[in-house]
Amino acid sequence: MLTSNRIRSVGAACLGGLLAMSALPAKAAWEPTRPVEFIIPAGTGGGADIMARTIQGIVAKHNLMKQPMVVINKSGGAGGEGFLDVKGSPGNPHKIIITLSNLFTTPLATGIPFNWKDLTPVAMLALDEFILWVNAEKPYKTVKEFIDAAKAANGTFKMSGTGSKQEDQIITEAIQKSANVKFIYIPERGGGAVATQLVGNHVDSTVNNPNEAVSHWRAGKVRPLCVFDGKPMPYKEVIADGKSWADIPTCKSQGLDMEYLMLRGIFMSPKATKEQVDYYIGLFQKVRETPEWQKLMADGAFNATFMTGADYTKWVADAEKTHVELMTAAGFLAK
Repeated sequence: MLTSNRIRSVGAACLGGLLAMSALPAKAAWEPTRPVEFIIPAGTGGGADIMARTIQGIVAKHNLMKQPMVVINKSGGAGGEGFLDVKGSPGNPHKIIITLSNLFTTPLATGIPFNWKDLTPVAMLALDEFILWVNAEKPYKTVKEFIDAAKAANGTFKMSGTGSKQEDQIITEAIQKSANVKFIYIPERGGGAVATQLVGNHVDSTVNNPNEAVSHWRAGKVRPLCVFDGKPMPYKEVIADGKSWADIPTCKSQGLDMEYLMLRGIFMSPKATKEQVDYYIGLFQKVRETPEWQKLMADGAFNATFMTGADYTKWVADAEKTHVELMTAAGFLAK
């Protein structure tokens, strides 16, 4: 039997132990211990490249990470090189990848052994718009005028885009079916090269993202005809010709009955822990609060949706289904 003095002694010992435990330092949350490789599964000058390098600059300028972030382009095999690199690095939290629609289109079109489920979802940073662009020297100012000219050209109009059987060519195929018109599709390695081809009048049109063509629009070299979204973009600052992003009509309102938005999201290597994922979620939340990020969103006319966790995973799963349907209809699935 315990006496009252013994009970007090035991209680004091327990309390002393608890106090000693509380005095111990809390276990530090996970953070990188060496440079972080930031993989871009695309070439230089395109939307993913611009966004990743902007993020790299923000992280360095605002000291958001103790370790450096090293951007690496791995565009081989329509981005498959980058995806397979990250897939093949299980348990490596020092490797992240920014994604675009080739997250879905590349494995579907090529049959490479990769699926987005092979990676660890972190966050949707934004959704990227697509715009139908023409050279500013051309006479057409509306989608109807452009389509009429393309029909009159009897299939000789050239549409340039990033890669083959990827988002740009998927949109091109959808335009052809919607408007009963035919284009010659010219693939390039990245959005920067696509824009250059249009500025040089080597092709007749592109469906580049806003930030891939905005500098050329400001310079008076290209003209936007419509945006492939269900509603006009919200940005009202004048960019060129007295017009803002918000002044660009939707393609649907111009007779092209289609919509397409592209993921700009972050994934990690397989087998990442919750603590590691949470670290990067926190990092990108800090990035999104900076003026540099806000400027990127406005300049590139992004849909600034941010998503993590189960919501993000569900969005990606639904987007994969949509791409299977679009690529099946276009005949782009690997045989």
